[in-house]
Amino acid sequence: MPAPHRGRALSNRHMVAAGNYHAALVGMNILEAGGNAIDAGVAVGIALGVTNCDQVNFGGVAPIMIRMAETAKVMTISGLGWWPKAADVEYFINVHKGKMPPGIRRTVIPAAPDAWITALELYGTMTFGEVVEGARRLAIDGYPATTLNAELMLANRKALLKWPANREVFLPDGIPPKAGENFIQTDLAATMQYMVDEEMAAKGGREEGLRAARNAFYKGDIAEKIAAYNNANGGWITREDLAEYRSGHEEPYSIKFMDYTVFGCGPWCQGPIILETLNILRGIDLKSMGHNSPEYLHTILEALNLSYADRHFYQGDPRFVDVPMEGLLSDEYGALRRNLIDASKAFGEMPPPGSAEQLGITPRKNVEVGEKAIGFKEMAVDTAYTCVIDKYGNAFSATPSDGQHSSPMIPGLGFVPSNRGSQSWTDPNNPACMAAGKRPRLTPNPALAIKENEWIMPFGSPGNDVQPQAMIQVLLNQHLWGMRPLEAVEAPRVASTNFPRSSEPHDYFAGRINVEGRINQQTCKKLSALGHDVVMWPDWEWRAGAVSMIRVDLKTGIMEGAADPRRPGLALGA
Repeated sequence: MPAPHRGRALSNRHMVAAGNYHAALVGMNILEAGGNAIDAGVAVGIALGVTNCDQVNFGGVAPIMIRMAETAKVMTISGLGWWPKAADVEYFINVHKGKMPPGIRRTVIPAAPDAWITALELYGTMTFGEVVEGARRLAIDGYPATTLNAELMLANRKALLKWPANREVFLPDGIPPKAGENFIQTDLAATMQYMVDEEMAAKGGREEGLRAARNAFYKGDIAEKIAAYNNANGGWITREDLAEYRSGHEEPYSIKFMDYTVFGCGPWCQGPIILETLNILRGIDLKSMGHNSPEYLHTILEALNLSYADRHFYQGDPRFVDVPMEGLLSDEYGALRRNLIDASKAFGEMPPPGSAEQLGITPRKNVEVGEKAIGFKEMAVDTAYTCVIDKYGNAFSATPSDGQHSSPMIPGLGFVPSNRGSQSWTDPNNPACMAAGKRPRLTPNPALAIKENEWIMPFGSPGNDVQPQAMIQVLLNQHLWGMRPLEAVEAPRVASTNFPRSSEPHDYFAGRINVEGRINQQTCKKLSALGHDVVMWPDWEWRAGAVSMIRVDLKTGIMEGAADPRRPGLALGA
């Protein structure tokens, strides 16, 4: 492997890794002030909604995974909103021919504030005011826009111009900020301050204050403004919808791979992709193939394609859909899917899902796959990631998300209520078809890997459908090929688009893979010969995911972190 682009990030006390360097510092300040990993992780997550506001939204989604050292138990907080009571799939079918165009009616209940506060209530030690202060300062004082900020805002300029409040924040003079120009979000800072003020005015202790901060968003003036704007502009969200929302709090799923355990979130997101793919791969001698060889990459891609086929046909909000998770992660099913991989030929299109008989469920109606798209189109990208480990051994992993260019920002609030409805479907037979009270099938999926009594590693990535693909490759880089965290993150990657994309308009590019330029041309030619439609990415493509991780050695207490140089992230230890 070439030498890493950055120096190793090491610590024997605590560590933060995040998709933005300002946000990473916010988290480190919380740790230095005595907060635990959950306090710091929440602070970073909220800060990413400021520094990465073209990819992450204060009113968006925030799935979280937490492991507390005292109990050694891993838990998740979904941080994913559901469709309002008035939402009706027939509207999109009848008015938009089954499409879900940009606008207010693709918004679901904003979940991130509830998720952050729930994490603080259950596992944190600080107040909302203490953890939000770094983000509030970055919003009111501004921060120098990153190159990626400027690129994404410029790319989405036409979309941002559609709504006055979005235009006012992102395009104050009709153009987005240039890289290095100070970028201010006054209304968002005021929204945060209002929640802090309500917390401070509450009588009682920390828990009462956190409840007051949450109520300020879901029952107070913020809720009133969201509901009033929806009522005036044809939206579906009401004050009742907002007041009733609570994030799910549940145990994750897990799978044993090699000599460690990987934890993934439930089928309300694409966490199962990582687990099912590893379940398929664990019966294959990957080591003998050579790192990033044509045979190795082909095998990983085909295993992913099998998992994505099962996602499309079987996975959705488990409160509405009976998802056969036990079957999908069983040894027997993994072997059945593994046997479908042909070492000499790519699938060429999304393979069929496993049968209902194999999964032990009742057969379902046909699910539409959609037309195969032609031409070239970049994959939709948003989201950021952060992880934290503190001196007590507590671990935090979160993947906040939601861009702000495809739905209207609420005037005066500085954010777009979660437009994650774009990851629902309108096909009534699809397990992720939208319905009142139902959650979209989310792409963000924080993860955690543990080798008992030896090490703990939270990890994750932005990148829409690329997320689990990047995460698996990095995980294998480290634990199959022995790379250090930064080497594992920096190694070149591939990604499949051989399945209907999660986000509207759910494009399906049959047989296609994207390959970073640092993978040698002979390998690319062999992948093409196997039947993959190879599309080249630049050498360091930010669309290839931006994995961050922290690995703590439980015997020595030494932590090593990495933040992907493909985006402006940073790993900090002290």
